[in-house]
This record gives sequence, structure tokens and C-alpha cells, in this order.
Amino acid sequence: MSMFCFQCQETAKGTGCTIRGVCGKTDDVAGLQDVLMFVCKGISIYSTAARKAGIEKSAINKFIVDSLFATITNANFDRDVFVRRIQEGLEMRNKLRLELEKKGVSPQGPLHESATWQAFTPDEFERKAQTVSVLATENEDVRSLRELITYGVKGMAAYTEHAWNLDHEDPDLYKFMQEALVATTRDDLTVEELVALVLETGKYGVTAMALLDKANTSAYGNPEITKVNIGTGNNPGILISGHDLKDMQELLEQTEGTGVDVYTHSEMLPANYYPAFKKYKHFVGNYGSSWWAQKEEFETFNGPVLFTTNCLVPPSKNATYRERVYTTGAAGFNGFKHIADREKGGKKDFSEIIEHAKNCSPPIEIEKGEIVGGFAHAQVFALADKVVDAVKSGAIRKFFVMAGCDGRMKDRDYYTEFAEKLPKDTVILTAGCAKYRYNKLPLGDIGGIPRVLDAGQCNDSYSLAVVAMKLKEIFELNDINELPIAYNIAWYEQKAVIVLLALLSLGVRNIHLGPTLPAFLSPNVAKVLVEQFGIGGITTPDEDLKMFLN
Repeated sequence: MSMFCFQCQETAKGTGCTIRGVCGKTDDVAGLQDVLMFVCKGISIYSTAARKAGIEKSAINKFIVDSLFATITNANFDRDVFVRRIQEGLEMRNKLRLELEKKGVSPQGPLHESATWQAFTPDEFERKAQTVSVLATENEDVRSLRELITYGVKGMAAYTEHAWNLDHEDPDLYKFMQEALVATTRDDLTVEELVALVLETGKYGVTAMALLDKANTSAYGNPEITKVNIGTGNNPGILISGHDLKDMQELLEQTEGTGVDVYTHSEMLPANYYPAFKKYKHFVGNYGSSWWAQKEEFETFNGPVLFTTNCLVPPSKNATYRERVYTTGAAGFNGFKHIADREKGGKKDFSEIIEHAKNCSPPIEIEKGEIVGGFAHAQVFALADKVVDAVKSGAIRKFFVMAGCDGRMKDRDYYTEFAEKLPKDTVILTAGCAKYRYNKLPLGDIGGIPRVLDAGQCNDSYSLAVVAMKLKEIFELNDINELPIAYNIAWYEQKAVIVLLALLSLGVRNIHLGPTLPAFLSPNVAKVLVEQFGIGGITTPDEDLKMFLN
């Protein structure tokens, strides 16, 4: 095989991509990502030792977070980016090693091989990839737990990076992520110790999501119930995708008064819910649906597209929109123009994409109407009395948490059918792009409470956990699992992994995960998750409805 990757739900044959990623990732990029992860583990060995000696390196903390983020599914496909990152990481590690040697400090425990690497050429990096891939860990149970921790940390890094952009940091997150990476290099840890580290990863995932929630709401206000336009205006526009609200803010500021409208796409939809963005009259609404439909929707949009984070699908060679796509932050693709990061305290320069937009035709309207969202925890708390009364009266029988990710495969139709068949006295709680499977269905409301309550982006699954804990308090229950809440969650990539681990760390049990269980779970590890946490898969909408409602 020329590569091996099984970190996403759509991995080939449900076992692993070995020639080219289903996501579009080439084997050389896959190998370079493996090498970068290996280098990050080596850096973390020295950084952990330095921290114990009272030395904190903010540049290393940021490098580890950004590197982890760049390796998640559908984020960055640019080979040159990973070559530069690996070289930068080795240089950073060497400087820290020399500094520690002068102070007489040496790393404790087994020294990971990457901590001894010197600078290599790009071709040598690719040869190294053959020795540091996921399969380098021979014991499949240890490999499974190491990867579960690694993917959780990758998701955590994404949320930590967004918070950093808004000047919110938590040093404990950097410390944990680096210690967790070091732990995945240790052969002396038992399966039981790795399982405990999985739960600890979830605990820090809650911390990361809480930090980002505070960062977002401090900057832009609490999301509020909003009717979002899904039609179009008459001006040329820019379509902004991904998750980074700081980029959203700066794009709106710089497009104001230019005659260029701004539309959200996919996971950026929840930007429409924040009060701070509603003052911009050229902020038209949301265009299109989920990330996987972008190849068709970008063609009809006509204007330039800005990717702020992951959810990028490599375009076909004959795609006319290829010349209209820009990336920034963690996102990247060879041939797409990349907008540089802001200097500390400064702003990104979006002038090139704005000038590009001025010369484009307005978007072609592909649908009309509105969708409703903005049900993050503060807004739900404002409706708490109404919700509690509906539960007590029996008007609401059960809540279904259907958060997570969408995907391109046919088996995702399960979630649309499941939503359609839910009894009319049930309510869907959602966050993430999974919502696009049912957020435009005419499901109605219960006494004025919409039957689909969208909390926001994938990281806003934190809101759903906060709401559940608040309901537990209101109903004076001893266990969060006594609530009339069922969990039928879709997953696709690593940010969904950290959401799952976060829920487990909060004590939530009996979560059903689909469309398939992760390929990186060995049979024995899957058995542990089933026995200890009640993790289950899905079958058919009809059979699963019977199970959930009973």
C-alpha cells in the first residue's frame, strides 16, 4: 500500500484508504501528514520536559495546535505546506533541545525517534512516512486506543485554535495535548491506562469547547433565534465556508460598502445567529447545504469562495470555480490562493478576494425561503420554563440529539428518514453539519417550540451538553441518563470524535453512532466502549425508532 489512513467515517471499504484518500488526499500528502504528526510527538517530548522545568514556549504551543488542525480530514491538501511545517518543527525542536541541554534538563521516559531527527529533504520525509504510519503500532488494540486519543486531540486543537484567534487561551489545554501525544509513544502503558486517557481526553474536550463558547459569545453575543434567508440578492457575493468566526467578522467589516454581499456556507451557517453580525446589511444569509455538495453549489454561486477551515473537497479538473476559491488559516489546496494569517493584533487582508468578487455575476438562486436556528444554551435557557412545561405536560415526549457531521454517502439518507418518521411529540437537538439532513424539512413545532433546535456548529455540541445538565438540575435527577433524551449521532471526522469523548466524560451513556462505527476501533476496543459506555451503532430508521422510544 502507498498510504494508510482510517481517521474518517468514509474511509475506503470501512477499513482504511491505502492508495488515495476518499477525501481526495494523495498518498504523498498522507505520508507527510504522518511525518508531521510524528514530529509533533517528538517536539512534545521536549516541550513537556521544558514545562516541568518552568519553561513555557508559546510558539511551540501554537505550532502543535496548528499542525494538528492541518491534519484533520478535508482541511489541507497542499504538499508544500506540510514540507514547510515539518522543517519548521524540526528547527523549533532543535532550538528547544539545545536550550534544555544548557540547563541540564533532559526528557524523561522513552525518547521518541522523531526527537532525534535532523533536517531532511522532502523526498526523505516521504521515505520516513513508510516507517511512522498508523500501522507502525503492531498491537491493534493499542493502535486503536492511541488513534482514538490522537483524533480526539486533533478535534480539540481545532476548537483551541478558534479560541486563540479571539484571544482566549487555556495553558492546561496545551499541556494536555502535548502530554497526550507523548503518551501515544509509550509502550509501557496498559490498555486500561489508555482507556483512562481516552476519558481524560474527553474531559479536556469539554474544556476546549467551553473556552471557544466563551470566546465566541464574548466577542459576538449569545446566539439568538434567527430566521436565515436561503435565497439570494442581486449583488455579486463572497461565500464563506468553514468555522472561524474571526474571519467572518473581518470579511464583513472589509466588504461593507463595497457592493459585495456575503453568504455563509455549510458550517458557517450559525454565524447568522450572532447579534454582532446582524448589523451588516450586506450579510444576505446562507447559500447551499452541506460541505459535500460544494462541487455543484460553488458552480452556481458564481463568486469567490473563502475556506476558513476544513470541509474542503478537492475540485474536479474541469470545475470552473477552481480559480475562485481562496483558503486561509488551516485550510489549503495546491493551486488555491492562500490568504496569510493576521499578525498578532492585526487583521487579515481580504482585499484580493473582494476585488475578485466585484467582477463576478451575482449568485444563481437555487432555493428560496428561510430556516430557523440559534438555539444555543443561553437561548434555550430563556425558553426553559416553556420547555419544562411541555415535558411535564407530555407535549414533548422525548428529545433526540442528532448532532455531528454530514457526509456524501447514500447511507446518510438514514438520518433524513429517521427525522421524518419521528413522532410529532419529539424534538431534535442538533449542532454541526448533520443538520442539513433535516433542517429544511417541514417538521413543524410543539406549542411554538420548533421541532428542530439548531445550537450551531459542531463545537456547539457543548451547548447541547450544557442544556442536558441544566435539565437534569431542573428535574432534580441523580443521573443525566434519566432525562428523556436519546443520542443518535452522525460522525465523519475528528471534531466529532472529541465531541463523542466529551459526552462520555460527562457521563452520557447509550450513544448510538453512525452511519458506521469508526474503522479505527479494534473489535476489543469496540467491545470495551459497548460494555462500559453503551456505545451502539444504527440499523434502520424503523427498528431504531422502536428501540429509542421503548
